[in-house]
Amino acid sequence: MEFLPLILIGVVAVLVIYSIITYNALVTLRTRVDEAWSDITVQLKRRADLIPNLIETVKGYAAHEKEVFENVTQARAATVSPQALEHPAQAGQAEGELQGALKSLFAVSEAYPQLVANQNFLELQKELTDTENKIMASRRFYNGGVSEYNIRIQQFPSNLIASPFRFDDREFFEVEDPGAIQEPPTIKF
Repeated sequence: MEFLPLILIGVVAVLVIYSIITYNALVTLRTRVDEAWSDITVQLKRRADLIPNLIETVKGYAAHEKEVFENVTQARAATVSPQALEHPAQAGQAEGELQGALKSLFAVSEAYPQLVANQNFLELQKELTDTENKIMASRRFYNGGVSEYNIRIQQFPSNLIASPFRFDDREFFEVEDPGAIQEPPTIKF
């Protein structure tokens, strides 16, 4: 009986220490996810800054493709809108629309051999490709962090700490492919 108070104090001390360690681990994971999202927004803004130069270069050769330029411009604006930069689901939708618009722009550029040989166009295309690769890498890092964070806040017993301190699930950054919605082409002989 003399050891009962010591045992209770020991159990309470272990629970307090566990709670502190778990809370700090959750804060660390949440901060990593926020940092990864910040990296993505930097790359999205960088790409958005490259697109007007690309459009101007293509316009010099294909001025009559006004609709393609407007679609790219609108899609670009959507990717750097405050809503898209704060919410991964909206960013994913905007990314899908931009990718479709850029595919149209590059399809137009292929019709102009002089444009495809233009050094400025080639450099912009190279930088855009590099930025796209950085966005994909950042997206994988972000989604990995979100997965680890979401699992941790849902697992027992860390969910006992996560719930009262409002550690909420985070959204994955998934790009919606506009081509995936379309019907597959039919081939007739």
